[in-house]
Amino acid sequence: MEQIKKPRGTLDILPEQTAAWQYIEKTIRKKCLEYGFGEIRFPTFEATELFSRGVGDTTDVVQKEMYTFKDRDDRSLSLRPEGTACVVRSMLENGLYAGAMPLKLYYLTNFFRYEKPQAGRSREFFQFGTELFGSESPAADATVISLAYSVFKELGLKDVVLHINSVGCPKCRPLYREALVNYLSGYTDKLCPTCLERLGKNPLRVLDCKSPVCSEIAKNAPKTTQHLCEDCEQHLKALTDILDAAEIPYVIDSGIVRGLDYYTGTVFEFIDERIGAQSTVCGGGRYDGLVAQLGGPQMSGVGFGMGITRLIACLEQEGLLKSVDTAPDIYLAPADKEVYTKVFTLCEQLRGMGIKAETDLCSRSIKAQMKYADKIHARFTAVIGGNEAETGVVTVKNMQDGGRAEVKLSAADIAEAIK
Repeated sequence: MEQIKKPRGTLDILPEQTAAWQYIEKTIRKKCLEYGFGEIRFPTFEATELFSRGVGDTTDVVQKEMYTFKDRDDRSLSLRPEGTACVVRSMLENGLYAGAMPLKLYYLTNFFRYEKPQAGRSREFFQFGTELFGSESPAADATVISLAYSVFKELGLKDVVLHINSVGCPKCRPLYREALVNYLSGYTDKLCPTCLERLGKNPLRVLDCKSPVCSEIAKNAPKTTQHLCEDCEQHLKALTDILDAAEIPYVIDSGIVRGLDYYTGTVFEFIDERIGAQSTVCGGGRYDGLVAQLGGPQMSGVGFGMGITRLIACLEQEGLLKSVDTAPDIYLAPADKEVYTKVFTLCEQLRGMGIKAETDLCSRSIKAQMKYADKIHARFTAVIGGNEAETGVVTVKNMQDGGRAEVKLSAADIAEAIK
């Protein structure tokens, strides 16, 4: 019978890898607690309309990348392709918008997009995301940026660079859109078919195109920062002043526009060029119209999404992935069936004392058990048979230096011997 394999673009995260994931997740949760962000969890699938309205029906995410299906009641549902729309829906449905503001939320979960799998990009991917609602202040932008920066700093990363830009607001965006369309219209014979379609619907997406030809054309396109209204200019200036005061380094990058329709004003990315084409480790920005767009009150919002697999790639590049010792502290080898229950009970008692203890589960011989103990890198071993049970004394062997010690056959004495 043919072996079944995982779907293309999904991940198996094996035990030797999960230690790194747990370390990163622990760091993220610690920093979120320090910044006052509470965890939110939301469904794996939502109504498709949530994403077509919230993310934007002109985006590649909605047009090409969502996993969409009909349930038995003929309702259109989609696996979540991103988190912001899900959080807004949950906030509105559960009345969180009526509570104390600002509301600060974070999530650590998986998302799904039907994309071409490549290094740093998969169809099932994992993100750390934050959303901060109810503050129009540049300090809110700085708060989420600072949280992301503090995670990188806590993990020891030094080569992730903050790039920031402003894509304008509903007041100044139309002027920029007009200037951009006028410029791009001179290259309709060179733009890719996708960008020709974007030109009429959402020309800012052309600036985000990965086609080499379109990317080259975009280099000389009008800059968003050249068409900002006074309010947007002041907001960006105030944000950079805060970042300067907080000693968070950044570069102004007019090429940062982000790929989703809901962004307004501040947009940003943390980039590490050393990890290849998918160099954006974290991206986000302000979305002041999204809550109202999804049926809620007029409420500002700002947040980001940070890719966990790309974060791991950065840590690997800098040699910062911490290994966690999962080897047992001691392996207790039962010499015969008669003592197995006693050995199992000792294991349970040791585990209750915080000792990593293992014993035989496969009816192996003593010789095979010792080979197994060596293979799993047990620090100590002890063979327990009828003689040990009768005398109440057991020999504990140090597997690193071969040293031996005779101790009483009790969990407390064994624990003391191996500490």
